[in-house]
Formats: sequence, C-alpha cells, structure tokens
Amino acid sequence: MATVTLTAENFDEVAQGDGIVLVDFWAAWCGPCRRFAPVFEKSAEKHGDITFAKVDTEAQPELSERFGIASIPTLMAIRDGVIVFAEPGALPEQVLENVIEQVRGLDMDDVRARLGS
Repeated sequence: MATVTLTAENFDEVAQGDGIVLVDFWAAWCGPCRRFAPVFEKSAEKHGDITFAKVDTEAQPELSERFGIASIPTLMAIRDGVIVFAEPGALPEQVLENVIEQVRGLDMDDVRARLGS
C-alpha cells in the first residue's frame, strides 16, 4: 500500500478512524528523514492493514506545531484515534517492526482507561 500524504485538512479524518495509522513527520532537507523513508516504505508494503502516512513539516508547519514536533524524523503511531507512540529518530527496520507489533498488541480498552477517556 502506498503512503498517504497528510495535511491540516485531512489529518483528523485519517488519524481518528479505526485501526493503526503510522505517521512519519519529515522534510526534504533532512538527511535522517531521507534514510528512514525507504524503511518506512518497505514496512508499508508489508503491512497492508496499516495506514502509513507522511507529513512534510515544511509544507504543514501547523501540524508540526500542533503535535510539538521538535526533531525530525518523528514517528507517531495512532491506534483507534489515540496517539500511542511518538518518538524522534530514524528507526532501523527491526525497531519499526517491533513498534508495529507492540501497537498491534495494545489493549485499547486499557489504554483508554489509563487516559481517562
């Protein structure tokens, strides 16, 4: 599955649905972002049930500000509309796969209870 480009206009629609959304906050000038991109794309091909999305922080500064993105690349994982992971840094393939498995394994009822929602 190809990645989805997120903008201020479509972010909430994509991120607040059911299932898992992985968001890569990146910029064209960012070397680590360019190194992480193929890892992210390869994972998108392997996991057709997950929405893989990208936010160009240069084109969408309001999204960077909204989520407090201070360093790129930053990977954010959203499950069933809840942000369950956000960490800067270009993750190696094995680490990205581990994050995906951990997000898949979450008990979302427990997560919501802990968040008080």
